[in-house]
Amino acid sequence: MAVQSDEFFRIVDRLVDVRSTKGERYTSYKVRGKLFGYYWPRTQTVGLKQTLSEQKALVSERPEVFEEQFTAGGFGWVVVHLAGLDLDELSELVFEAWRLSAPEDLAEMHSPPS
Repeated sequence: MAVQSDEFFRIVDRLVDVRSTKGERYTSYKVRGKLFGYYWPRTQTVGLKQTLSEQKALVSERPEVFEEQFTAGGFGWVVVHLAGLDLDELSELVFEAWRLSAPEDLAEMHSPPS
């Protein structure tokens, strides 16, 4: 069930117009300048943008996998423990985070990665 970091990177690499910025402690991911995710190698976790309702649902259903990170601009960010997910679920969450940040015309042109 556990997803490895390299699988997360492959998911992100298949998305359109993504740029990563490597920092001292984490790497951030943006689509056309808008942030949608983070990766922390030390903890093998990712932070993903979600709707507020999805943030609450994820955290309440599986608190051992998802943590509330913060809310900003009407969105809820979650920390995702990769060890608690399967690849399909992570793919859906990453695509949703990307879609929430992508310009509408770009998001409409692309479907979730398979």
